[in-house]
Amino acid sequence: MLALSLKKAFPGFRLEAHLEAAEGEVLALLGPSGSGKSTLLKLIAGLLPPDEGFVRFRGEDLTPLPPERRKVGFLFQDYALFPHLSVAENIAFGLVEARWPKGERARRVAELLERMELTPHAQKKPGALSGGEQQRVALARALAPRPRLLLLDEPLGALDRRLREELLLFLRRTLREEGVTALLVTHDQEEAFLLAHRLAILKAGRVVQVGRPEEVYGRPKDAWTARFLGHKNLLSPEESEALGLPPRPHLLPPRALRPGGELTGVVEERFFFGARVGLWVRVREVRLYIEAPEGPVEGAPFPLALDLGLALPLEEG
Repeated sequence: MLALSLKKAFPGFRLEAHLEAAEGEVLALLGPSGSGKSTLLKLIAGLLPPDEGFVRFRGEDLTPLPPERRKVGFLFQDYALFPHLSVAENIAFGLVEARWPKGERARRVAELLERMELTPHAQKKPGALSGGEQQRVALARALAPRPRLLLLDEPLGALDRRLREELLLFLRRTLREEGVTALLVTHDQEEAFLLAHRLAILKAGRVVQVGRPEEVYGRPKDAWTARFLGHKNLLSPEESEALGLPPRPHLLPPRALRPGGELTGVVEERFFFGARVGLWVRVREVRLYIEAPEGPVEGAPFPLALDLGLALPLEEG
């Protein structure tokens, strides 16, 4: 079990976080830029000293320990590979520093080269690799010493969209195979949903909601969290009342709307996404967003069904 309670203040910003992660769990720290995600990782790794608080793992207090004694792996966005070392030497670096016996070191490197699909590249330098291959080398190096805790700071942020999608499932499978407890920092909700067992949403240095991805997405705590998670049908008190709901903020989740039904709106905007079409439809002076396999042109009528029983009342935020 990882347990932390940390405070850190900078001019104009204060972080205060209290979190727990179970053994083998991937916990994603999700929030906008400047919310304190990377600062929290640096505090856990010992790269920054906290003003107050503690970091405990498996009952041991890591707070007074220097970074090299915490047995924490850290995967940075820019990978930070050693350009003069081969792939195999990069992976072995932490094992050499930890004085692993030569035979054990060779076996662990060979195991990770195979798992990361890097065996053909073992003797290459990082500069000869693609971005995706470099990412896998960095992950293998972080995992090599079998860290008790792995910290990942925007691990896919430097990759283009195609590579990110390709490596998301690879990273997910690897984390589960290793069974390592991991904290993942990202601003990308899809990345967090796919990789994490649980999410912690950060806003301005505070944890505002924690739970399984389905729970957090399906029942966001307030309007700010719903908007950050990508929900579009956030109703003001006036809009709620216009649709027949009590006059307070509400969220209409995607399942509350479907094409065809008793209401007829007018398509104000249409977005083609390939496999689906996004439509902003005005109904009773309220703009609602709905996605469908296909949709009419802008200005055309559009019938839709609206299940107000699924509307979620929200706190202001």
